[in-house]
Amino acid sequence: MRDGISMARLGIPAVALVTEDFWPQGNFVAQSLGMPTVPRVQLPHPVAGTGEANLQRVAGEIVTRVVECFSPPA
Repeated sequence: MRDGISMARLGIPAVALVTEDFWPQGNFVAQSLGMPTVPRVQLPHPVAGTGEANLQRVAGEIVTRVVECFSPPA
C-alpha cells in the first residue's frame, strides 16, 4: 500500500496488489495516509511460496482488474 501511495503522490500510475488477509490493513493505511481511493486489487492469500503455476493462475485472474485501474472511467 505504501509503495502504491508513494507512487501516486509522485503522479506515477500505480496499483497496489494486496492479499485478502491484509486488505483491512490496506484500508487503514490508505485512510491514514489520506488516499482512501488509491487503486488496488485484492489477491488470494497466500501468494508467496505457492509455486510458479499458482502465481501464473493468480496473475491471469487479476490482470483485467489491474488494467482497468489504469483505464479512465467510461
